[in-house]
Amino acid sequence: MDDTQSALEPQLEVLDLLSVDTVLSTTRSVRRKLDLSRPVEPEVLYECINLATQAPMGLGGESWRFLVVTDRARKEKIAAIYKGMIMSLIEDRGVDIKPTQHALIERLPDMPALIFVCIIGTPPGAEVSSQIGFYGSILPTAWSLMLALRSRNLGATWTSVLASQQAKIGEILEVPEGVVQTVMFPVAYTKGAKLKPAARQDARELTYWNTWGNSES
Repeated sequence: MDDTQSALEPQLEVLDLLSVDTVLSTTRSVRRKLDLSRPVEPEVLYECINLATQAPMGLGGESWRFLVVTDRARKEKIAAIYKGMIMSLIEDRGVDIKPTQHALIERLPDMPALIFVCIIGTPPGAEVSSQIGFYGSILPTAWSLMLALRSRNLGATWTSVLASQQAKIGEILEVPEGVVQTVMFPVAYTKGAKLKPAARQDARELTYWNTWGNSES
């Protein structure tokens, strides 16, 4: 048994399930009740990213990269593209979005940080297994990052609409070819936000045993 393993074991024995379960069940997209005047410290983001990269990875290996945007001019350009995409979706689908989503559109340039979760590599073809293998190396990391942010009272919103604008965002942020932008998180400290579990179907309604549709365990 090496020193690393022996150092981890006591932590596992005293794992605080209540704290873990709280983070897992209350990590929500936070678009309002954010402190836009408070900077997010780089060291805190490094801590969160270090935790995120402990997530399971697929065939892509450690191909993740994180691009943190704090420059106002770049955030404004990104926000303009984001707003245009959302407005197009509203027009195409004939539906409006939540007031909180409207708030995010207007506040995006004021967010202390925008975090782009990227992966080095070329997206595969349409084959399901290839898609799962490729994005399975990055999306668990993105979710772990959101959890780590939540545990430090940082609000974030899972956004993926900009993934369709690889070239435009890539030009603004000088992203080289061969790097795919996936999720973007607007990040700020929460300010009076009360996060709680969402209403979801019970596991017994969603889980089958041995064959599809069989609810008997």
